[in-house]
Amino acid sequence: MSDLDTARGERELESKARALRDDLARYNRAYHTLDAPLVSDAEYDRAFRELQAIEAAHPEMQTPDSPTQRVGGAPRSDLPSVRHDVPMLSLSNAFDDDDIVAFDRRIAEALDASAAARSIDPEKNDAIEYAAELKFDGLAVSLRYEDGLLTQAATRGDGSVGEDVTPNVKTIASVPLRLEGGHPPRLLDVRGEVLMFHADFDAINRHQREAGGKEFVNPRNAAAGSLRQLDARITAKRPLHFFAYGVGRFEASPTGDVLPDRHSALLAWCRTLGIPVADQCAVVKGASGMLDFYRTIAQQRAGLPYGIDGVVYKVDAYAAQRQLGFVARAPRFAIAHKFPAEEAITVIEHIDVQVGRTGAITPVARLAPIFVGGATVTNATLHNEDEIRRKDIRTGDTVIVRRAGDVIPEVLRVVIEKRPANAVEFTMPSQCPVCGSAIVREADEAVARCSGGLVCAAQRKQALLHFAQRRAMDIEGLGEKVVDQLVERRLVQAPADLFALDQATLASLDRMADKSAKNLVEAIEKAKQTTLARFLFALGIRHVGEEVARVLAREFGRLDALLDADWNALVEHKRALQKENASRRDKADDAIPVPLEGIGEEIARSIALFAAEQHNREAIARMRAVGITWAEHDVDVAARASSASSAGASGPLAGRTFVLTGTLPDLTRDDAKARIEEAGGKVVASVSKKTDYVVAGDAAGSKSDKAVALNIPVIDQEALLLLIGQTTSQEQSDAR
Repeated sequence: MSDLDTARGERELESKARALRDDLARYNRAYHTLDAPLVSDAEYDRAFRELQAIEAAHPEMQTPDSPTQRVGGAPRSDLPSVRHDVPMLSLSNAFDDDDIVAFDRRIAEALDASAAARSIDPEKNDAIEYAAELKFDGLAVSLRYEDGLLTQAATRGDGSVGEDVTPNVKTIASVPLRLEGGHPPRLLDVRGEVLMFHADFDAINRHQREAGGKEFVNPRNAAAGSLRQLDARITAKRPLHFFAYGVGRFEASPTGDVLPDRHSALLAWCRTLGIPVADQCAVVKGASGMLDFYRTIAQQRAGLPYGIDGVVYKVDAYAAQRQLGFVARAPRFAIAHKFPAEEAITVIEHIDVQVGRTGAITPVARLAPIFVGGATVTNATLHNEDEIRRKDIRTGDTVIVRRAGDVIPEVLRVVIEKRPANAVEFTMPSQCPVCGSAIVREADEAVARCSGGLVCAAQRKQALLHFAQRRAMDIEGLGEKVVDQLVERRLVQAPADLFALDQATLASLDRMADKSAKNLVEAIEKAKQTTLARFLFALGIRHVGEEVARVLAREFGRLDALLDADWNALVEHKRALQKENASRRDKADDAIPVPLEGIGEEIARSIALFAAEQHNREAIARMRAVGITWAEHDVDVAARASSASSAGASGPLAGRTFVLTGTLPDLTRDDAKARIEEAGGKVVASVSKKTDYVVAGDAAGSKSDKAVALNIPVIDQEALLLLIGQTTSQEQSDAR
């Protein structure tokens, strides 16, 4: 055969492979997404085998989006982490009609029924339009498409960082490996849910029973467990489905579509790209429309092929969404309307206690297994000793248990008429079941606590996880499974022990390869350079969250000053200043700055108790000895407040109040707030007549408009830094 004939044959074969890939992609979409098969199973299998044979004989003809690549290759040793370009946020929850009416009222007030949120039809009323859709009971994932090709899939994780499950997601037949249409976006980050249908779940559990294996608790757990397999070939055997509900990051191609301006239009657009979207979605108007949709779906719920635990409402217009913005880790423009909790009756077989991260002792009811709220429940929290007494809960009692979604099951009440004669009252143990330390309960607290601290293994694991988390010491790779092994093998008994770990020791752990061990050693070493605020938060002192830790770091400057402080005297001093300010109510400009803003007596007492424990000071000393450092500066809390009362707060922004809105070019919201406060200014959340400046960045919201209406100066980042007397590193570079 001549070279010409060979080349012609290869071109024909390549053309055949391309046609088979296109056909199989159409068949997959019709079968798995549209539920309208185009060919028989036998015809599909024939085409699939033919493509497999071509690609096996000519590997160079295999493409990343080929249907043959859905089945995973060799198992991976871990699940790498992925940082989401746009965080995958949680939703606020509503549980009754009043919550939805209140949500709609808040939206309307915030938008002032703005044109962006109204119907464009003047004949219709001006109620807010919402996109209403299902709240799936599955696992949230993010799918990244680049130039139409699926390049990465990740779980939601903590919202900022998830797990890379790309090979596993590629085995899900309803997920397109390549988007349809001729001009796909340059980058598209699709958000959605992976779930398992009820019939498939029942079939898997039936197979597990017949094989003598462990059954899954519910479809959600089955979907999550299947997707997070280290071996994608196992995932490929599990019948999973995907439904999209939104988009994170989007970058259009020069000739492609622009992002729709409404959420409902976005979902319709996703369908044109071959991305599955549930049929049960609608655009509704106002609270009445949302509640009608909720009741309709509640009636259809039992007949759906998959599990849902509520519905979701989102303001439909993206312009209005941007105006509304976010609060904490949830959008203001959306809410999840949960279905009522499910209840069931069972028997308490035993009551014991669990030890939490802070030493809190929580009584737990061990129940006769009962299926409720989509899962088999064997445990229920009893909260604390007072709650047990109030409900008169005893071992042997028949009780009503409630569970809603992922909420921890709880015992609602006892069925007294079924109480047996030998029912046993609960007695709080005097010693920790884990470490044997004394259990103590403060006179003014409902919760009893183990006094063992870091010597208690139950607290140790959680304390280490808290210590290592991203917002504390930020030790990436030190997850729950690693910490479990480190504690159980007695390699780590206190945070300082982490910094003595070497690569060989870590590599000896289960599922810890040399590269992962090396990365973890580097992350631990990097964590030695931190800030006082992060270190304080990492210590896990009761009531000391991130914001309180920042206040303490700013007010005290030095850790020793904080630990050695006379907290009783500081609290009394703070009370006196607050009392004097109250007497100056009509002279707001003459108010005395009060130290320790946001630090109440409960927090002060908790810090004092922590500082009084010698083993806590020893643990800190050991951490300093292994090289953990942070910047410190001298501050006298009481003296600063006293001098401020007569001379006024110091700094170029002293006495001025700021509001931040939008995204600044070089500073995060926290950075800008810190610079303002360091310069003597104050940052508040809302605009009022007392506001001196509004600092506005890109996509500034209604706060900027309100400032203009009140004749309050609206400034940008550059003007703010000029007020402070600072410039960003970029500005300094430009100046040079």
